[in-house]
Amino acid sequence: MIDALAPFLDPIAAAIVVGGTLAACVLRFSLVNLARAVGALRVLPRAEHDAEPQLAQIAALGRIARKHGVMALDRSVIDDFDVALGIAQIVDGAGPDEVAATLAHAREARIERHLGAAEIWSAAAEAAPAFGMIGTLIGLVRMFTAMQDPAAIGGAMAVALLATLYGALIANLVAAPIAGRLRRLARAEAFERARLEAPLVALAAREMPRRREIAA
Repeated sequence: MIDALAPFLDPIAAAIVVGGTLAACVLRFSLVNLARAVGALRVLPRAEHDAEPQLAQIAALGRIARKHGVMALDRSVIDDFDVALGIAQIVDGAGPDEVAATLAHAREARIERHLGAAEIWSAAAEAAPAFGMIGTLIGLVRMFTAMQDPAAIGGAMAVALLATLYGALIANLVAAPIAGRLRRLARAEAFERARLEAPLVALAAREMPRRREIAA
């Protein structure tokens, strides 16, 4: 297997395409965003987000608040960030409008982070073929300057052809699919998380008059 792949391996062509693509991304994006893009790879195997567990927990928390009072929610263990954020505001006495605005802001910030990671992988998909062409030109220049040395022509031609191949493979089999998957997951999660807003806002609206009655 390794022997069969040996003709398609060239460190110079790989260095030009991979190194050039990385350099382009480093120059275009901050190191923090690049780290997020790499970290986003861990979500690729996950299924699309389903808000049903969070909706069930919100319903359970609503029953607890009705029976024991809203302050009892402060002792609840909540893993989901949006649900925890909304419940914390409700316990602190926030109204429905404030809860809705906070949840919307958190959702938009999450979307921006997810789409930012996808944008970096899209940029890599755009840059890889360009650096493949640059590698091809470098290989052709080396080939034409070594016309008097037949032994060097083969190596230069390999760089020229394999650089184009590497650029196309990185763009179409690695970077572009990753970007597309991240966008799909981000859209699905945003849609599902939008479903959390209504029950949390309803809970805030229900508890506000009760808190005022207790305070009075």
